Formats: sequence, structure tokens, C-alpha cells
Amino acid sequence: MHTLPALSLFSLLARWLAATALVLGAWPAVAQDTGTDSPGSIDAGLEQQIRQLALDGTPAGQAGAPRLEVSVGQLDPRLRLAPCARVEPYLPDGMRLWGKARIGLRCTQGTTRWNVYLPITVKAFGSGLVVTGNKAGGSVLTEADLTLGEVDLAETGSVAMTDARLVVGRTLTQTLKPGQSLRQSHLRPRQWFAAGETVTVSAQGAGFSVSGEGQALSNGIEGQPVRVRTESGRVLTGQAVGERRVELAL
Repeated sequence: MHTLPALSLFSLLARWLAATALVLGAWPAVAQDTGTDSPGSIDAGLEQQIRQLALDGTPAGQAGAPRLEVSVGQLDPRLRLAPCARVEPYLPDGMRLWGKARIGLRCTQGTTRWNVYLPITVKAFGSGLVVTGNKAGGSVLTEADLTLGEVDLAETGSVAMTDARLVVGRTLTQTLKPGQSLRQSHLRPRQWFAAGETVTVSAQGAGFSVSGEGQALSNGIEGQPVRVRTESGRVLTGQAVGERRVELAL
């Protein structure tokens, strides 16, 4: 059996230890001292602060959610935090408290200042359409397939459908189970017009609204950009929003 020289073996061992130290150093050398035996757990007082911060920062009003629930997760159990006399929860910049999100925790009074992120889940319950039975992908929805129920509006990134008039006659993109919330992503996009058709082009801004006609240069698929040539020959890009209607983004 071929053996490595002792010097080479120690050299490899030293490199491995150095690499391990770098990996471990990538994790904050902290994880809250909660006064419990469970690594990564949060004490009751701090958890209540986190829940209140999440509730205050949730866009419940604009989503029409009458009932909110916040589930607080756990810190990474591999973290080992220096003791801290005061832990302050805060909202990370740009964080939307909707569905799966994070709350920041920082030590403001301790021998070592640290900052970690705690996973949370925000559920927003409101009225939405649910399917009454099994519906196969590719099938067309009827009024009998739908009923209103309480759904978690924040469950996915896709908007929950709430108006049956906007979905009856639409085709499903996937199979849905009884009681499942109907989402915009479950519906096949509609084609509002075909390339070559004459369409109405409109634009709205602060204190003004203009409209005119143009020729579609591509099919008008719901939610997708479409190019239109105006009567003057100018080519504009907008979005198909209805039967032979295009809106320009200003």
C-alpha cells in the first residue's frame, strides 16, 4: 500500500482544518441564549414581540384579510449565540410579511453584537373561491364547480380568485382537489385578440387619459406584453387587458 509522507499528511490535515474553519466562520458565532434547553428556541416574551411586529407589518388591509395567523419558526440549531441582555426584533429592508418570510433579531446589549434571521409564516385568511370536487387539468370550470370559502390568501404567490364571473368558462392548467383554493396560476391565460387585429390602445397617468387605435403585431395573451403599431406608424409595447384592448405602462 502506498503511504503519504508524514509532512504531506500533516499538510493536508492543516488545509482541511483551515477549510473547515472558513465554513464554520461563515455562520454567525451566535444563536440566542434563550434560557431554555432547546437550541434555537425563542423565549415567550420575545416570541410575542415577534408576532406583534409581524402583525403590524402585514399588508392585511390591502389584501382584504380579516384574520391573520403568525407561526414563529426556530433559529438554525447550529448557531451558538453569545449571551445577550436585550434582543431587538426588526423588519429586514424590502421584506414582505406575507406567506413565508423572515424577521431580523439583533443583540443590542451584550458582549458580542450579533444579527440573525428567524423564519416565520404569515397566514391571511379571507374569502376566496374553492373547487367543490376533483377537477382535472384541461377541464372547463362551471358555476357548479365553485363555491366561496375561507382560504389562506398568502399560501402561494399567485392571487386567490374571488369572483366566479371572472373564472367560469376558463380552462384549468392542473388538477385541483375538493376544497382547494382557486388561484390565478391555475387558469390558462386567455387570448384577447390575434396578431393583425385592430385594438384600442390606452394610457393613463396623473390627471390625464388618452386612447387611440393600433394594429396588434402579436397575439394578445392575458398577462403578457404585446407590441402594437399605432396609426402614425410608431411601435409601442403594452399589455393585453381585455377584448382587443391594450394598456400602456407609463
